[in-house]
Amino acid sequence: MKITSAEFIISNSDVSKCPNEPLPEYAFIGRSNVGKSSLINMLTNHKNLAKTSGKPGKTQLINHFKINLNWYLVDLPGYGYARVSKKTKEVFQKFITDYFETREQLVCAFVLIDIRLEAQKIDLEFINYLGETGVPFCIIFTKADKIGKVTAQKNVAAYKKKVLANGWEEMPQHFITSSSENTGKEELLNFIDDINQQFFKENNSF
Repeated sequence: MKITSAEFIISNSDVSKCPNEPLPEYAFIGRSNVGKSSLINMLTNHKNLAKTSGKPGKTQLINHFKINLNWYLVDLPGYGYARVSKKTKEVFQKFITDYFETREQLVCAFVLIDIRLEAQKIDLEFINYLGETGVPFCIIFTKADKIGKVTAQKNVAAYKKKVLANGWEEMPQHFITSSSENTGKEELLNFIDDINQQFFKENNSF
């Protein structure tokens, strides 16, 4: 798939105010500072579609971007950022869970994981939450350019071990990416394109 258009549509904290079109949505979420904005900009060929910042916790709303006029990329707030207030965290938690549990247009969530780090408890808990809620998801390992290929594969294998030890029968589908080197871009976009084609075939829409 080639992305020819990417347009910001709306930001809000109320799921009922999200776009009402019957178009497939892909939600991107992860711990703060995992490289989410950089990944979104890399995928969409835009330098500033998603706002990047050295300060974690920049995304604080549900952000909808319409891609190629026929699907939505949804940028969700990062979780696990210690320096936001407890009240702010509770607000984030509420509309994030509302989104995942009520948004019918959501066809896949992408959980972003920093490939350099050992499996974090908060990531594993979030993956379990998606599994228990029945939300289809994949894992995207980010920042692969920061380590060598051998180390990257070793870290993914260690992560898989943790996931399986956490009650999963198999490792969820995953991608290894680098925003600065465009690693994984083609695979991710082809994956989305395959789901879109199936979605429109089944729904006879658009």
